[in-house]
Amino acid sequence: MPIISRKNTTRHQLIFFIDKILFTFTKAKVIQTPESGMKLLSHADPHADNHFVLKRILVAPLNWGLGHVTRCIPLIQELERMDVDVVLGSDGVALHLLKAEFPHLQAFELPSYRIRYQPGNMIWNIGRQLPRILWAVRSENWATERAVRALGIKGILSDNRYGCFSTRADSVMISHQLRLRVPGLALQWSANQALRLALSKFDAVWAPDVADAAVSLSGELSHGSPVHPATCYTGVLSRMRAYDREYEYDVAVVLSGPEPQRSLLEQRLLDQAISLPQKFIFVQGQTQYKKHYYAADNVEVVSYLTSKDLNDVLLASKTLVCRSGYSSIMDLVALGKKAVLIPTPGQTEQEYLAAYLAERNAYLVQKQDNIDLLAAIKNVGRTSGIPAGEYRTDEFKGMLQEWVEGL
Repeated sequence: MPIISRKNTTRHQLIFFIDKILFTFTKAKVIQTPESGMKLLSHADPHADNHFVLKRILVAPLNWGLGHVTRCIPLIQELERMDVDVVLGSDGVALHLLKAEFPHLQAFELPSYRIRYQPGNMIWNIGRQLPRILWAVRSENWATERAVRALGIKGILSDNRYGCFSTRADSVMISHQLRLRVPGLALQWSANQALRLALSKFDAVWAPDVADAAVSLSGELSHGSPVHPATCYTGVLSRMRAYDREYEYDVAVVLSGPEPQRSLLEQRLLDQAISLPQKFIFVQGQTQYKKHYYAADNVEVVSYLTSKDLNDVLLASKTLVCRSGYSSIMDLVALGKKAVLIPTPGQTEQEYLAAYLAERNAYLVQKQDNIDLLAAIKNVGRTSGIPAGEYRTDEFKGMLQEWVEGL
């Protein structure tokens, strides 16, 4: 019997007390279930006016930094508003953040890709880890298939988890990287052929960008010849919202991305911030634990913040410093903030996005090996930024509702 979470339902409700269902997946396990093992099964009454059948959807973001999980948050929130029963799947810091944001939802751990990003050549970095990544993709597909059967999942929203699909459920891939940028034309062609094959396993692809290539945020990464016959554009996906807030900090540093690059960037920025007169707050992006301390009189450090608290902190900061990851850029657009972008060394997608947006004079860009925090703070005012409201952040809602209704 599938688990169905407690919901506000119509008449004729039956409450069933059943034992918790434990899953034994390949490297996958349930780590949270609804309270007290009580599950509510809703039976639609054909004679009731507004009856509905509860649908269960799996949302599974990739654990590579926090960008994939943060852009899934508005999707999860909207699904809950639609009375959909949401199940969460991920691993590592991404799963920790999902649990912090949605403690009431059922969640299970998926196999970890365990990607580490050393400096240097992207091909070498990913190539030497490819066997482990491919095994993780196969393992997460086994775990997904078992979850679909055990929980009666009708739809899957997978953010860059290429094994999270099933022939028994309508499977959607969420990704802005529909055209990989790889050094060397031959390698780039091969990589994109492999990407097309991976995307073909899904029923649809949703790109979190606007459809008009002329004003696109992701540029060539998600626009061009179709890579899937059912490719749609959701518009900007961001959990952030713009509102009036008094300034409290001069600079907010938001850290994310794979190790060891996340820690390297944190240390370099921290070393410079301590010697400057400005007031800083560092958000480390470490969701495994909760820490809050002062590295210096002018430097406040917090391990992570949930959406509402982070929204407040970013609006209370004059300038933001962050990676040029696409989800970070969508958050900047939603808030209308000016920012200093620092691409992860060797990560071609972030380097492309940083150059693409710098050409538009939207943001200031610095390289990690040549960070000058004081110069960045002084010069960021010369950029235009992207005003809040220029891109809609609710465009996805109609498409999401239509998809749910069709399940």
